[in-house]
Amino acid sequence: MAARRRRNAGPSAAGTPGEGAVLPADLELQDLYGAFAAHGLDDEDLDDAAVLVPPVRLPSEPELAALAKAVPMFDWALRLSRWAAPHRAVDEFGDLTAPDRVPAARLLGLAPEEGEVPEEAVVEAMRAWSLACDLDLVEIGTTAAGEHVAVPGPDLEPAEEGDPETVLELWLTAAGIVRELAVEADSQDLEREDDGDAEAEEDEEGLGEVEDARDEAAELLDEALQVLYETTAFAEPGTETVPLGVLAALLVVPEGEEPSDELLGDITDVMVALDPMLADLSELGLLDYRPIDPELFDEEEGEEGEETAGVGPDGGPAELDEAESARFGLVRLTPLGQYGIRQWLLEDGYDAPLVGDLAQGDAAELLRGVSEAANVLPEEELKVWIEGREPAAAARELLEAARGNDAYAPMRRMLCHSALTLIGAPAEPAVREVLGDPELGGGAAAWLVALGAADVPAPDRATALWTVVDAFAAQLLDTGGDPELLRELVAELPVTEEPADYLGELWRVEHPYTADVLEAVGEMHPDRAVAKEARKAAFKARSKG
Repeated sequence: MAARRRRNAGPSAAGTPGEGAVLPADLELQDLYGAFAAHGLDDEDLDDAAVLVPPVRLPSEPELAALAKAVPMFDWALRLSRWAAPHRAVDEFGDLTAPDRVPAARLLGLAPEEGEVPEEAVVEAMRAWSLACDLDLVEIGTTAAGEHVAVPGPDLEPAEEGDPETVLELWLTAAGIVRELAVEADSQDLEREDDGDAEAEEDEEGLGEVEDARDEAAELLDEALQVLYETTAFAEPGTETVPLGVLAALLVVPEGEEPSDELLGDITDVMVALDPMLADLSELGLLDYRPIDPELFDEEEGEEGEETAGVGPDGGPAELDEAESARFGLVRLTPLGQYGIRQWLLEDGYDAPLVGDLAQGDAAELLRGVSEAANVLPEEELKVWIEGREPAAAARELLEAARGNDAYAPMRRMLCHSALTLIGAPAEPAVREVLGDPELGGGAAAWLVALGAADVPAPDRATALWTVVDAFAAQLLDTGGDPELLRELVAELPVTEEPADYLGELWRVEHPYTADVLEAVGEMHPDRAVAKEARKAAFKARSKG
């Protein structure tokens, strides 16, 4: 995902300040999802390494529970469970008996009160009853006379009353069941008929193929849900809907490449495989899903074969009008879907944070947490922390927390600057109070000038140089090793016409990241003379220690 951010600083307790922080040279082997190189992992270890999951913003549990109860299939299961009171006859498998099936369909509004009841309505009612049994909303027993009966389970009443814990636990179980059934259904087409003469080893081979197909379908669905989770985490409100072809392309096309004709075929195959599985998940409210128009499969592929998949030659949406594009499938992860996938990630041992998790303490905890977190949306955490606080007091607390010379200190000062910008003019008195501070003064002066203040004294030379190193170090730690961005930052350094003079001053700056900054300038500056002087200055900075 283009918007994914990575944090790469090392532990603040790692010896000399700066030694624990991961700088650009250390980032080349990092995977899109995590800092594998920082942990000494090679390619064979990637499958076992922790995936970094972006934070999401979720409604409250009562709001989520209300959404779950509004899902038709879940609501039907509750209604049928209440309908079973005080008990209702079932067959030996726990299914509704024939006389009760039509009344169940009518109860759920799937069929008119009078007249013929469509078979599809009965099937839907039976599916809802099966879900109620799977969730133990009804319990199956046998009377003394040997009759099979169903009675309401203990979770029915709190679920009907909307108890968030009960409702969400039941809904999550239901979602897991539907997820498993969706995968099973997708792999069933590989089952082979038994001709009665097949050898045992052939039967085992057939079962192995079915199991392999099931595993492949499960992996494909899990990857699709993870991509949707990440896409939704970074999407602006109202832009969470993803064309199915684009989702498939994200799963098939290697990052940075354009899809070949062969890959376009693979994209279509993935779309066809995902289509029924996503439709099944939409029934439990995980997704809003518009399936592929079945008539597309009856239309001949012409010269616009690429558009048949809804994907253009660059891997993005094909240039179709809105109605035509929707025929290829549209999917949006709902808040319930985010909740469900997050719970599954947590159950699998992943760190799946919520927006605001790092904003619950004081300013020191906020800045430290955001600086050190591998998966974080910094601005969102800062907004949550600032909300409801008195602006001037919040600004003073942030400035105090930004001090220090440990490995994360430059990041904390950069985040403090961002937070002060979010506060705006009410922070000005607190910022003016630190103009004479050797660590904060240079940044404070720059912030005030950006605010439009005209009476800001220029910091002395030593403070100005120290601030240059500190600000550049923060960018080194924050860029995730993006070489293009780093080159832009290096090119913007205020190197004079005599680089030896400027860099000769810079290497003497007492800052834990001075040598790292100069080495980055030496590696990336477009002017060879400046780069050479920067490398010499970096050597001097290392030697003086």
